[in-house]
Amino acid sequence: MKLYPAIDLRGGNVVRLEQGDFARETGYSNDPVAVASSFVDAGAEWIHVVDLDAAAGTGNNRSVVQRIARTVSAKVQTGGGVRSLDDAQELADAGVARVVMGSAAVRDPGLVDAVAKVVDVAVGLDHRNGEVATDGWLRGSTLTLSSAVGQYPSATAFIVTDISRDGMLAGPDIDGLKSLLSLTSTPVIASGGVAELGDLRELRDARVATDGVVRTLAGVIVGKAIYEGRFDVRDALKVLRA
Repeated sequence: MKLYPAIDLRGGNVVRLEQGDFARETGYSNDPVAVASSFVDAGAEWIHVVDLDAAAGTGNNRSVVQRIARTVSAKVQTGGGVRSLDDAQELADAGVARVVMGSAAVRDPGLVDAVAKVVDVAVGLDHRNGEVATDGWLRGSTLTLSSAVGQYPSATAFIVTDISRDGMLAGPDIDGLKSLLSLTSTPVIASGGVAELGDLRELRDARVATDGVVRTLAGVIVGKAIYEGRFDVRDALKVLRA
């Protein structure tokens, strides 16, 4: 199971939001490249970067994403404002290994197929009570998680975020994630709510058997718990690799 330590960018700085609310922001660093390098030095093989400005349509941090991708040896997965083939191409040229598409994928599933010819795509399924949200989590889409997982044959992963838990250190939705695992063979990456190493153990051990095939989670994105000192990247990796 892979660890994806998260770097959320706003105005070039590393921040975290509570439940995606821009009014509830905590700043952690003005040097995102150094933060990414510290994660890699601790053993991380992936870095998950979210461009909050691009997601909100108020600018972007793509030059910062490029510096991260070209500095660290880990693979970079990035989302936020990936709305077109040109956006994906720009990020691929910057050295990003995988882009994350959310709102644009919900509106136009065929766009994922087009982008997947340029760079690997993870579809971000950010939800409240099973309904996928769009536009920076401000709007519901009427699309359910259970139906969404069948719409993206080109996706290399689904990133599933329970908005109610994101940035809240409230623990992950283990039962909901297991239900989703039973519906798709596409790798599922959990996001939101991780507060302690015990949560990582639960995610690591979550599994379902469907048609004789045992499925487990492919990875977990962790942000606030690391920044708040609940545990570090090295300890998290020990748990996930156990």
